[in-house]
Amino acid sequence: MAQVKKVPCSTDGKTIKGLYEIVPTVHRDDRGYFVETYNRRDFEELGLTMEFVQDNQSKSSKGVLRGLHYQKEHPQGKLVRVLSGEVFDVAVDLRKDSETFGIWYGVRLSGENMKQFYIPEGFAHGFLVLSEEATFAYKCTDFYHPGDEGGLRWNDPEIGVDWPVTGDMEILLSEKDKVQPFLKEAFRF
Repeated sequence: MAQVKKVPCSTDGKTIKGLYEIVPTVHRDDRGYFVETYNRRDFEELGLTMEFVQDNQSKSSKGVLRGLHYQKEHPQGKLVRVLSGEVFDVAVDLRKDSETFGIWYGVRLSGENMKQFYIPEGFAHGFLVLSEEATFAYKCTDFYHPGDEGGLRWNDPEIGVDWPVTGDMEILLSEKDKVQPFLKEAFRF
């Protein structure tokens, strides 16, 4: 069975409701490993009853920052993980009535630690690739709707994400992500 723990807010100690790190049981031996990355029965026993309808995968090079993204009218919950490499994964609470609105949480996900991160509907999500390459996979609770996209500026000082940029790492953004709105102008769920 997977182990689930609530993720504490990184700034004031408040728990961000609905946001979870998922730590699966990994069976290792001299041949390698085996891990169940998703088992609906185990998740339901832990109170995680979301239904996934779409799986996505991307491959990116060091310094690529994808995010912070969300869908407005068709919000997606996401169960994210890294197949190879390492990323710093971030969620920002955009639920207007939440006591943690505008607060972010980040976690390192890698092919080695096999952690997963569940980000519910109502959050912006993004990640920064820390390794030379990373293959990122995620399950979604709603389908992708191209005309429904929204986003936040990755470096908004009001949010203050502490991205682990090191040495000569160059942040590589899409043209869309270079001009995303700041929190004060962003969509709220």
